[in-house]
Amino acid sequence: MGISLGDVSGIGPEVTAAALALPRVRRALVPVVFGDGPTLERFPVFRRYARATPETLAPVTGPTLCAVTALAEKDRRPGKPSRAGGRAQYAYVTAAIEAARAGLVEALCTAPVSKEQISRAGIPFMGHTEVLAEAFGVEVLMLMDGPRVRVALATNHVPISALPRLLTVDKLAEQLALLSRELKPVVGRRPRIAVLGLNPHAGEGGLLGREEVEIITPAIRKARAARVDAHGPLPADGLFARPGDIPYDAVLAMYHDQGLIPAKALDFERTVNVTLGLPVPRTSPDHGTAYALAGTGKASCVPMVEALLKAAALARARRAPAG
Repeated sequence: MGISLGDVSGIGPEVTAAALALPRVRRALVPVVFGDGPTLERFPVFRRYARATPETLAPVTGPTLCAVTALAEKDRRPGKPSRAGGRAQYAYVTAAIEAARAGLVEALCTAPVSKEQISRAGIPFMGHTEVLAEAFGVEVLMLMDGPRVRVALATNHVPISALPRLLTVDKLAEQLALLSRELKPVVGRRPRIAVLGLNPHAGEGGLLGREEVEIITPAIRKARAARVDAHGPLPADGLFARPGDIPYDAVLAMYHDQGLIPAKALDFERTVNVTLGLPVPRTSPDHGTAYALAGTGKASCVPMVEALLKAAALARARRAPAG
């Protein structure tokens, strides 16, 4: 599994090290960690790993540390992000992606990065999901996969003002088909999918907006004609009001906060960010760089553990023979 270290000044290095030190994680996967050599050397768990660089990385037989950078000490201080660190965290992601494209890793797990710091370093960056979609040339879907609810996002990191023009009948129908196809092996049948409205009360039949009438409902009909078990549009506040009694396997939300607020509120530590539609599974913990916690030893590694185990499980499922 390719693991990108995230921002070296954030909690990525310490939660990755703590997670990979756990026996149940070591049994589940063979890690290939893409990061900063001097930063990783601070943690005992990595001192036993084989060494490589992106140029020398070959098919691995055991835990491997792939040193993408060797940052100066001033650029890898916990809680003190730098421009060099911004460039570095992007380099870890791209190195892991290239390893996946070359068939050297079967899955990807990405520690948290800072969009702000990467952008300050002069690299246009909206998020992992967008970079992965472009790198592999595929349409993808972000899924927040938690123990109580799975929430996919029809749009990702875009302004609210852009939503009406980004939501189209064909796009939503394609996303519903992708969500159904990717979740079918996980749930063992065609998944039952709830589709949220964009406007309050799912538009009240057009009184509070026309998107439900003109876009979302026709998209659901088109998806159902293609044998997708989709239902809606449904008001978000009503659906998430009883999280223990949601009669759906997944929910398609129309925009970022509509989906992520309930997903994080319901089970923050155990919710995993999964990118659907890629040729290899990709997961990430559902939190940021947490600069205030970096280097204090107080950051929980539970989200990283969940992300690593989810990626490993998805990779095993892909290797399993059909039927």
